[in-house]
Amino acid sequence: MPGVTGRPGDRSAAGAAPDLAGTAVAGSLAGARKKRMLVIVNPHATTVSERLANLVVYALQSRFRVEAQTTEAPAHATEIGRAARDGRYDVVVPFGGDGTLNEVANGLAGTEVPVAILPGGSTNVVCRMLGMPNNVIDATEHLLGLADQFRPRRIDLGLIDERHFVFSAGAGIDATVVRRVDANPRLKAAAGPYYYSWAAISSYYRNYLARAPRMRIDTGDERTEGVTALAQNGDPFTYFGRRPVRVCPGVRLDDGRLGLAVLERAAQRDIATLVPRILAGPAGARDHRRVAHFPGIREALVTSLAIDSEGRPRPFPLQVDGDYIGERHQAHIRIAPGALRVLA
Repeated sequence: MPGVTGRPGDRSAAGAAPDLAGTAVAGSLAGARKKRMLVIVNPHATTVSERLANLVVYALQSRFRVEAQTTEAPAHATEIGRAARDGRYDVVVPFGGDGTLNEVANGLAGTEVPVAILPGGSTNVVCRMLGMPNNVIDATEHLLGLADQFRPRRIDLGLIDERHFVFSAGAGIDATVVRRVDANPRLKAAAGPYYYSWAAISSYYRNYLARAPRMRIDTGDERTEGVTALAQNGDPFTYFGRRPVRVCPGVRLDDGRLGLAVLERAAQRDIATLVPRILAGPAGARDHRRVAHFPGIREALVTSLAIDSEGRPRPFPLQVDGDYIGERHQAHIRIAPGALRVLA
């Protein structure tokens, strides 16, 4: 995507961006009163295109001094966010999906630099949680309206080992699903939630009915075992189209606590009752007899109990905010209260 400037302070990269090379508004008297904004564009996000990014940046220039940069690889948005920790920008805006926001949050966690959101993904969970429009044009208009009411607030972040998450992290079936979906970005973009559903059902039957990755979950006060553990920093867990999917209902982005749900077994007869529960309404999976709930926790330790065919410990897959991050034998989940400032 050649239309976005290089990373802040990188002169060589900036020269390769002719279309938006002028996105930093000149320091006129009028421009000096504008807040400084960095837009981080993920060109591989579901609904992002170079043309749309150019139009959005052009529109934002009317109320902000805007610079823009395109990500070039996984974790690049985190690198860009870290470079912005020095306060040269008043707000940093990821334009992509929840994974792009997650990377930026990891770069800016614990700083005073606020984050706003432009939705460019297939689901945009956090954008909806914060009450922002899920359409990028409407969201751009919303951000323009915040120029004169610039009141960032703090939200919590979760941590799984050293990786922050904004709304959810999971060990088990959800991470397996994310790994399969991310391996087929075209189907993800074309079929959206229906492809996720297919991946979830097929992964459950293929990977979990016969050899689920058994794990132990210890919250300090309680202990249980299961095949999947889901930690939430906000509700809902995700969306199926416009319908919220609720696993740990009631958890908020700013309450200093996490919700944790553990699926205790993988059995075919449980699917028929579990899926309708998480799609049905506010209670979600809270009352399902095969789901153990731990509301209002501060930390939990997840440890693999599974053994492979050669007698070695078998790791479980992990995801944060809808991005697959690999496999672990153990993962420490905890809360970081008020770790991120957001403008919404």
